[in-house]
Amino acid sequence: MLLVIDVGNTNTVLGVFEGDKLVHDWRIRTVTDHTVDEYGMLIYMLYKSSHIESKNITDIIISCVVPPMLNILEPLCEKYFHLKPMIVGPGIKTGMPIFYDNPREVGADRIVNAVAAYEKYRQDLIVVDFGTATTFDYISPRGEYMGGCIAPGIMIASEALFERAAKLPRVELVKPKVVVAKDTVSSMQAGIIYGYAGLVDGIVARIKNEVKGNPKVIATGGLARVVAPESKTIEEIDDMLTLRGLYIIYQRNRLEGKC
Repeated sequence: MLLVIDVGNTNTVLGVFEGDKLVHDWRIRTVTDHTVDEYGMLIYMLYKSSHIESKNITDIIISCVVPPMLNILEPLCEKYFHLKPMIVGPGIKTGMPIFYDNPREVGADRIVNAVAAYEKYRQDLIVVDFGTATTFDYISPRGEYMGGCIAPGIMIASEALFERAAKLPRVELVKPKVVVAKDTVSSMQAGIIYGYAGLVDGIVARIKNEVKGNPKVIATGGLARVVAPESKTIEEIDDMLTLRGLYIIYQRNRLEGKC
């Protein structure tokens, strides 16, 4: 079994592959001040609830955009699984040319998403990832990572309203019934949800105009299902895109004896 771990700024997503099938997945909070043993116990409880034994994990791959977390996860893998994890980063074969001024600056999750999306669709793509930040990545028809843009995430925007405006409450991110709302909570929900749907459609339109094409638009990330239904440009949601990308990258490196 292969354990895949994607560490984001807000959440960490874990998955277990048996062969090429994703058999279990979990989402937990990213907490940089947890100890190795605290995370080890948390993962143990997840495994126990899913009837998985750690001895059945034979390999681990990690993508991480929170560097301090590697100081927790690498020792955790060695202590609880007796394995040295593969880390997505410089030197790892992705099978995708990266046309970025400095490829080391691209978040590992963005490359992993791009790899998974192109492997599945084999065409030009825009991947929209709704995480702590909302990222837009363009992949060419030849499977090249061409770059993209980064916007503040939905939760960041929502929390900023709550923290910086004295009379505005913290609200649940759900679709409001109307745009012209009659109460403060609904007004905030309308502004956030429909505002981000408009942001997505506007940026996607600009990317399509810039690349002179009509790439397929895929959404992923924890909040994709909140915004995507209100977007006119998102064509498909793939919740497991990052985990499948990690599986693909692991296989490409395993076959070359790099793990």
